[in-house]
Amino acid sequence: MKVMAFNGSPRKTWNTATLLNKALEGAASQGAETELIHLYDLHYSGCKSCFACKLKEGASYGKCATKDELTPILAKIKDADALILGSPNYIGSPTGAMKSFFERLIYPYLVYDETFSTLFTKNIRTGFIYTMSSNDAWMKQMGYDQPVRFIEQVMGLVFGMSELLIVNDTSQFDDYSKYVATRFDLVAKAKRRAEVFPDDCKKAFEMGVRFSQRQ
Repeated sequence: MKVMAFNGSPRKTWNTATLLNKALEGAASQGAETELIHLYDLHYSGCKSCFACKLKEGASYGKCATKDELTPILAKIKDADALILGSPNYIGSPTGAMKSFFERLIYPYLVYDETFSTLFTKNIRTGFIYTMSSNDAWMKQMGYDQPVRFIEQVMGLVFGMSELLIVNDTSQFDDYSKYVATRFDLVAKAKRRAEVFPDDCKKAFEMGVRFSQRQ
């Protein structure tokens, strides 16, 4: 059993990365092999609309033809048993690094037929961990959850199963007093990180446990 996680945040030790590591800890606790890939360590682009992955009888049919540092990662995904993607909310959607990765991951497998069938050859568990500093009410008012809910649907379509963990009202800074961020309640932020974020980590751990169990 191999569980792969992908960090779409440039930060390697903060909210998104912490939750992804907890998910992998959960998977490892059940004996799964795990791997965490930091997307910001890689040099790659998003989809280039070359359509080689859609060309009838083409050499790259069903796979991305672009060659860069993401290419070997995409090849490894074919052998994975579960995928967990993670990203913070940057101005209303996942980061550019995650969006580019998602384009390259998903598009080659989608078939332009009546049902948008998939060329991925097996059903695997997939998940998305989405973090944001906005609280639940602001998230819903601004619709910040909608882009990633669509991603969840597409992942389920391509890979057979998907779930979403949204962790909001997170802390962006160690010390809010050092930054211009007057819209936030510093005391409330610290209280939530101390009292609620551990429960969020537990939910991520439990996701990893579920994902390490064969369907």
